[in-house]
Amino acid sequence: MKQKKILIVDDEVEILILLKEAFESAGYVVWTAENAEDALNILQTQSIMVMFLDLKLPGMSGMELCKMIRINNQIGIVNALTGYSNFFGLLECRAAGFDDFFTKPVSLKVVLKAAEEAFERLERWNFEQYDL
Repeated sequence: MKQKKILIVDDEVEILILLKEAFESAGYVVWTAENAEDALNILQTQSIMVMFLDLKLPGMSGMELCKMIRINNQIGIVNALTGYSNFFGLLECRAAGFDDFFTKPVSLKVVLKAAEEAFERLERWNFEQYDL
């Protein structure tokens, strides 16, 4: 796998900065967006296969964003970040196409491990041989 790119979408700038710094220090290339529309613009020009999306975003929600991403990308690993956790929310996230679900505040160790496992899975799938 060439560059290991991650997209983080969260309207809380402090969370974006914290996650960006943590992922970059672990060797990842990180793109950030404060809303779904900016995230979709990034995804039009960048092939990013690991994403962390806040569910509560201004305008289009993270749930809607995940559904939009899944139209063109069924292989990527899309993770939900939320401050509101319940079983119904987890089921709703799975139905929308999320691969995993993390409740804020989430430990940096946990999200770094999730990213590492996501890239290991993508490498095992050998998805780069396809034009995605």
